[in-house]
Amino acid sequence: VLGLLRSPARGKPARHDKPARHDRSARHGALDTGTVLGLTPYFWKLPMSDAHNALIVEFYRAFERLDAEAMSACYTDDVLFSDPAFGDLRGRDAGDMWRMLTTRAKDFSLTFDQVRSDDTTGSAHWVATYLFSQTGNTVVNDIQARFVFRDGKICEHHDHFDLWRWSRQALGAKGLLLGWTPLVRNAVRAQALKGLKAFQAGR
Repeated sequence: VLGLLRSPARGKPARHDKPARHDRSARHGALDTGTVLGLTPYFWKLPMSDAHNALIVEFYRAFERLDAEAMSACYTDDVLFSDPAFGDLRGRDAGDMWRMLTTRAKDFSLTFDQVRSDDTTGSAHWVATYLFSQTGNTVVNDIQARFVFRDGKICEHHDHFDLWRWSRQALGAKGLLLGWTPLVRNAVRAQALKGLKAFQAGR
């Protein structure tokens, strides 16, 4: 579950804006961000906006691999995550959400682009395609992400997307007719949080 609302942060465009879309076969032309999680000296010598761009790229490259541990390593311990499905998640709950989603992902693919950042904030656009297991429907979710950085990591991550559009794809007729109502929106959030709690209890 993830969106469409576009509100990119102003800042220095990432060097890898071309090619425009990233997938598992695409090569990013900026720098070897495989070193980012190791926090190498080279990474820390980068200008702050470049370092933050690299961190965002590393986050989504890890997502492409369905590597939730590497994704979580890009976050501060007290990270605040939010999206229309889960609402606000803090700290380990945010990491566990990614662990749950990557573990259960089926027919998953990811593209991302428009990575930008400055000294404190950043943004990216990403699209996730996957099978929604509850209905067997394929979802293509278009998301705009905003980030806040602290001490070289992501301390806030806010994903924005059209929940009605998502519900139309995931839930079918029910989502089409009722996805815009608070009833369905609240039900989606309750189900998402219930699933997260069940996942955490089973670990």
